Amino acid sequence: MICGDIGGTKTLLQAARLNNGVICELNTHRYQSNEYACFSDILNDFLNRPEVKNSAGKPEAACFAVAGPVSDQRASLTNLPWQIDATEIARTFAIPKVRLLNDFEAAALAVDELSPTDLITLQEGRSQPEAMRVILGAGTGMGVAWLVWQNGGYQPVSTEAGHIDFAPANALQIRLLESLQKRFHHVSVERVLSGSGLTQIFNFLQTNLAEFRNIDHVTLGDEDSGAVITRLAYNQKHAVALKSLELFTEIYGAFAGNLALAGLCRNGVYIAGGIAPKILDTLQAGYFMQAFRNKGRFSALLREIPVNVITHPAVSLLGAGRKAQELLLSLRH
Repeated sequence: MICGDIGGTKTLLQAARLNNGVICELNTHRYQSNEYACFSDILNDFLNRPEVKNSAGKPEAACFAVAGPVSDQRASLTNLPWQIDATEIARTFAIPKVRLLNDFEAAALAVDELSPTDLITLQEGRSQPEAMRVILGAGTGMGVAWLVWQNGGYQPVSTEAGHIDFAPANALQIRLLESLQKRFHHVSVERVLSGSGLTQIFNFLQTNLAEFRNIDHVTLGDEDSGAVITRLAYNQKHAVALKSLELFTEIYGAFAGNLALAGLCRNGVYIAGGIAPKILDTLQAGYFMQAFRNKGRFSALLREIPVNVITHPAVSLLGAGRKAQELLLSLRH
């Protein structure tokens, strides 16, 4: 079987075999997504790699986690001009069962597969079994999925909550919103909570805050420069970069708290995505949880909700593998 995590920045593909109910990884390969005209070109390259052909043979089932909305088993990537169709993939590559999932729907499927070493606790809280959960994460974009208890287990519900309005919580955030509105008109959460969003925050702070006017200007474009900002903060203690991470983390925590309230997620909030593991020091410094709990009369309720950062490097791939396993078993029974 084949599983994959298809994102705006990278695509991970994995060939695996089911052995006594356990998924055994055979080969995994990483691709830079923007180097290919379409996903089929990547899949074709992967399936024709000698090590994949020799070990995996002809796949019977495949599941791909896609960074974008999935409708009728068709997907358009939010941050790439790709169209992906499960039926077309099945026909082109002669794979009997193919399924597309939103990438955070796949990540949600993997939550119960994680070990304690895959989680960093920001707030222990008091979990309530079978209550709602939510998983969210900033990376190239912002992904969100709910987890609802049904029929003895958690079922994922995909969303596009990353595109709801950014809600500033203080005077500085209001100024940030007004600055971004001049450029983008509608300012979604993803405009702020993503790699490119961290870049927007950095550019805003060094241009608009008087306290930074005597600091050497760092020229960044509008593209995702999150890794550069993180290095500036942690390696060089650059004042603007440090403030950018602080502001980013405050907004992140407030958004996570809003989702926790919206779903009454008493059995956990899970922070995934590519950025969180890289800024753990800032997440653990208190900005995130302070903003998470800053909900007025409901602050006490927010203190009871468990909050964990997922550090597993390929959680959506893990969830896609679980779904591919289900597809394979359905073929054999």
